[in-house]
Formats: sequence, C-alpha cells, structure tokens
Amino acid sequence: MDPLFVVLGLVVGTLVGMTGVGAGSLVTPALALSGVPPAVAVGTDLVYAAVSKSFGAAVHRLQRTLDLRVAGLLASGSVPAAALTIGVLAATDGRAQSGLITAALAVALILTALALLAGRARIASMAARYEARIAQNRAALTVVAGAALGALVTLSSIGAGALGAVLLVALNPSMPAARIAGVDIAHAVPLTLVAGLGHLWLGTVDIALAANLLMGSIPGIVLGSLLAGRLPEALLRRLLAFVLLYAGGRLAFASL
Repeated sequence: MDPLFVVLGLVVGTLVGMTGVGAGSLVTPALALSGVPPAVAVGTDLVYAAVSKSFGAAVHRLQRTLDLRVAGLLASGSVPAAALTIGVLAATDGRAQSGLITAALAVALILTALALLAGRARIASMAARYEARIAQNRAALTVVAGAALGALVTLSSIGAGALGAVLLVALNPSMPAARIAGVDIAHAVPLTLVAGLGHLWLGTVDIALAANLLMGSIPGIVLGSLLAGRLPEALLRRLLAFVLLYAGGRLAFASL
C-alpha cells in the first residue's frame, strides 16, 4: 500500500462526492504532474473508473434513472472509437504516444474547466432554443458525440463523466438531471472498460496504483456525499475549474 496514492484517492473521492465532477478530471492530471508516465496515468485511471462507475450504474439501475436507448446510442459511437484509438496508440512509438496523450489531457482538462464555468443550466437553456433542429437529428448527433468522447477518453481518461454529461444536456435539454446522470454513468462503463482493457493490452496500467486509488476514493465519495450541500458548491466548482485550467495549461506547455 502506498499512503500517498491512498490519500490522493481520498481527496479525489471527496471532491467527486461534493461536486459530481468525474474522477478522471482530477486523478489523471494529478498522477501525470506527480511523475507517473502520462500513458500509465491514463490507463490506470481508466481501469479505476471502470470499476467505480460499475457500482454507480448499478445504483441508477435500481433507481430506474437509466435510459438504455440513449446510453446505447452513445456507446455505438464511443466503443468503436475507443478500439480504433487503441490501435492508433499501438502503432505509435513511445515518445510520440506520450506527446499525443499529454496534448489530449491538456485539451480535455481545459474543456472540462470551461464546462464547469458555463454550468449545465446555461447550456440547457441555450440548447432549448434549438430543440426543434436537434430533435430531427438527435440519434445521429448522439452517435457522433459518443465517437468524440470515445477517442478523447481513451487518450486522456477524461470526459466520460463531466463532458459526457454536458453533451447529454446539450442534446437533451429537457431530460431530468437524474436521468442525465444515469445515462452518463451507464455509458461510461462500457467505454472505460474497453479503453481500460486496451491500455492493459498496451501495458500502460498499474494495477497496484489503481487499487491504492480505490482504497481511498470509496470512503472519500461517501464523505463527499455527506458534505454535499453543506459547502458552497458553486464556489467549489469555480475553484475546481481554475485548478483544471492550471493543470491543462501546464500539460499544454509540456506537450509543445
């Protein structure tokens, strides 16, 4: 057991419980900036996410807040895109692979930060103005959104949660928040599983590190859930957004 990574899991789990931000947005940059090779940080977080999100999907299934049709449309785009991206990484040499993953991490972090600053309510309000046009192509747009998420998540491990939810809100502005969360988590399970297995095949997964993160994050999520609502969530989200922008900026410069 490595106490440092157990504590990291605890901190991340607590923040996830309080804000609902995906763990990958916090775990992967923390690992990458602490010296873990970018590919290993991404692969390890994907395996960690596949395990943790499976429990969340089971809870939403019991609560009947899943829309398996929408989750299936997302997966029909994301799973093939994840497999294709693994193939691209396998055909890329180590240095180029590291640069590609670092650049994808920077992009994903900055997009996640902007999504946090914009807020789901504002995005839903903007999307509602174009609901008639969106409705005509909703299924196709959902598949395309899934494909974009599949590639980004496989390269960065970020996006299955926070960015996935934003895309769902944009494409389904009238969908209840609980159902958005259920679809987002349900879709993330096959995506992170395929991407995680791909990274396992590539040899970029540290199982012991993933276990340490899970040891800390499970009680952290419980703690964060208990604290949710007792602290100013809007302020927390803004602070978190600026932290992600900082991490994304550092990684962007590192990839140049």
